[in-house]
Formats: sequence, C-alpha cells, structure tokens
Amino acid sequence: MKLCIEGLSAGYAAQPVLRELSLELAGSQVIAIVGANGCGKSTLLRCLARLHAVTAGRVLLDGDDLATLKPEVLARQVGFLPQFPQAPAGLPVAALVAFGRHPHRRLLNRWSEADEAAVQDALRRTDLLAFAKRPIDELSGGQRQRVWLAMVLAQQTPLLLLDEPTSMLDPGHQEALLGLIRSLADDGRTVIMVLHDLSCAARHADQLVALHQGRVLASGAPREVLTAELVHTLYGIDAHILHAPDDGAPVIVPARAKPRPSSYLEILP
Repeated sequence: MKLCIEGLSAGYAAQPVLRELSLELAGSQVIAIVGANGCGKSTLLRCLARLHAVTAGRVLLDGDDLATLKPEVLARQVGFLPQFPQAPAGLPVAALVAFGRHPHRRLLNRWSEADEAAVQDALRRTDLLAFAKRPIDELSGGQRQRVWLAMVLAQQTPLLLLDEPTSMLDPGHQEALLGLIRSLADDGRTVIMVLHDLSCAARHADQLVALHQGRVLASGAPREVLTAELVHTLYGIDAHILHAPDDGAPVIVPARAKPRPSSYLEILP
C-alpha cells in the first residue's frame, strides 16, 4: 500500500495548521510522526482518516483519492485510533472490540466465525483475553488504551493511524505494544503513529516524519535524519544523539540546562 499526500492544507476556522504538505509513504512499514505541540501531527492523522476537512490538496491511497471513497470502503482500508477515545459506561471489553468488525458486516448478517476469530486474535495480541468480560470503565487508563487498540486491530485494515498509542502505558506495556506494531508491519500492514518520545520513535519506526509549523521539516530513516540540529529546531533544546549498544538506534539525551540567575542583579559585574 502506497500513500501519497499532495499539497495538503488544513486548519481550524481561519487558523491554518497544515501548509501545502507533501509526502510519499511506502507500505508495510512503521512511520512515526514527531514534532512540537501544535505542529499539526494529530490534524494530519485526522485528515488521513477523513475526519477533518482539507482546504487544499489531496491524499492518494494506492492511487485512489481518499475523498472519493465510499465510507464503507474507507472503513475497510483505514483504521484510526484517536488520542482521547470515549466508550459508553458499563460496556464490556469484548463488546467494544467487536465494533471493529462493523465495516466487514452487512445488514442482517449473523456474527461469523471470522468475526469471532478477529476479535479473539485482537484480544490476545493486546494481552486482554482475561479482561474480555470486564466493563471498560473498571480498567486502568493503560488497559483502556489497549482495548481501543484491540478494536482497531479487529478492524483488520491494511492502514492503521494511531495518535499517541503509548501515552498512558507503563514501560513494559509500551515496549510490548511497539513490538506488536512492528509485527503488524512485518506482516504487511502499514502503521502511521504520532509519538512524543523521540527515542522510541527512532528505535521502532522505519521512517521518521518531522513536522514543523505545519510542514515536513525532515523525512527518512531515523539514523539518517535525526540530528541534534533537527531536535533543536523542533523543540528548541540542545541534545546529544547517542546510539543504543544493541542495535545502534539513535537515542536522544537532552543536554543539561544551564542554571538561570535568580535575579537580574546576579548577572551584573
């Protein structure tokens, strides 16, 4: 699956957020979108999911304009996990995950063995089989995050859009989830995710897309594009770029901030 973004512009009311953004993304890989708050990361994902109107440009999925696809066709091609999803109170875990099968079902069709297998596989992959009958509102924030991811997995789309999927997870479940995402790409699916942790993005993504003021500042393999200069431009901080001892992936270590004088008088000679 190939995704081409051509001259995409979008915003909110009179405030532009994405400015003539163009990008080509190959399939069967993990793409991490990084950048400072407000640079357009979530807006870009919502545009790709056709949940936010664009003011210019287009998005092509294997040559097909996303704007022309019927909703049911789009739902079988693109799965989207927003940053702050909400579920009805008391809804069991398995019931929410089952919603992911909706795009594959027809009116009056019975629940099939394929539907059940997809739900069970999604629960297994997210380590939630033991919680299948539990109400979602009884779970921790990190567990709920995994339930929503399981719903998107059950949708079985070739393209997944994940907005900060690791934001509420402890380090153990974070690594497990990123390992799962890696396996999805290895199986042929394409995952585009927003991440704030640059080191995680550099370690687990095939391609890093750095957004700055609504435009693509850099795009490519993490080892090629991630530099101290890029970090400074994106976040306004100085940083050291080290390399993990096991695989050489870039690791970002912010430089120690210099202490500021407590008053103006202390900087006088």
